[in-house]
Amino acid sequence: MMTIKRISHLLALGALCAVHSAPTFAQAYPSKPVTVVVPFSPGGGTDIGARLIAQKLTAKWGQSVIVENRAGAGGLVGADLVAKAKPDGYTLLVGNVGTQAINQSLYKMPYNADTAFAPISMIAELPFVMLAGPSVNAKTPKEFVALAKAEPGKRTYASSGQGGSPHLTAEIFQGAAGVKLTHVPYKGGGPAMTDLMAGHVDILFASVLEGSGHVKAGKLKALAVSSATRSPALPDVPTLAEAGIANSESGSWIAMFAPTGTPQAIVDKIAADIKEAVAQADTKQTLIGQGATPWSTTPSELKAIIERDRVRYGKVITDRSIKVE
Repeated sequence: MMTIKRISHLLALGALCAVHSAPTFAQAYPSKPVTVVVPFSPGGGTDIGARLIAQKLTAKWGQSVIVENRAGAGGLVGADLVAKAKPDGYTLLVGNVGTQAINQSLYKMPYNADTAFAPISMIAELPFVMLAGPSVNAKTPKEFVALAKAEPGKRTYASSGQGGSPHLTAEIFQGAAGVKLTHVPYKGGGPAMTDLMAGHVDILFASVLEGSGHVKAGKLKALAVSSATRSPALPDVPTLAEAGIANSESGSWIAMFAPTGTPQAIVDKIAADIKEAVAQADTKQTLIGQGATPWSTTPSELKAIIERDRVRYGKVITDRSIKVE
């Protein structure tokens, strides 16, 4: 029979092992290749940011970090794959504001959006730029608002698709500016941009990544950016707030997630390593060159951002009766 002293000794030893097991577990991670799922086609802002961070983590960890594109249903196909993956840190998701904060208000979800993922860290903000076609006689948002108010409903805005963040950004702009525009949705940002340059539509909210090249080439006019601060890629372009359109902040971001149940020690390790990667000078330069703004967070900070955006965009979707086809 064990004595009380012996039992106490064993309990203390067990507690000591528990204290040391979590960091040891994290230090051993990863011991094999890690898959990062991007729920969109290659070449977009989410994919580009994911591949950049994957390269940095591969170098940091000494294990391959493989980016796998699983596009479909507004990002639901890829997100669902990760939501149902083994929560061991070897299958991760790089999602954006659409997959994590908007889709639950638009789609019937194949997983519980509130509990499926463990937030890890933000990677970058993808600010939007308000672009005007060459035939639009406006150089500022207020000048465009004046045109729109002179012809209610006749001025048009393109979007990359019904219910996407560019569409919702335009809806937020209309509410803040007190104007009524006609929505012309496209199947993707490419066709929308093409028709904007051809003069078939008046304005388009697109990521700085997509629009800055056309602006610098003189093919489109950048009236403002929709983020809270100016974009490093377009430093001379004011924010909508600076241009006199208050309460119009909007945009997208990309961030990394793990399936819920992934050990917290692993989540914290990945977050710390992403923070280190994003802080590197070459990473910042690359992201800014692509129209993104470097941005890392703690898991709890990312969770708060998602909750804020779900409320905000959910209200826009409800108030404007936005539905996907």
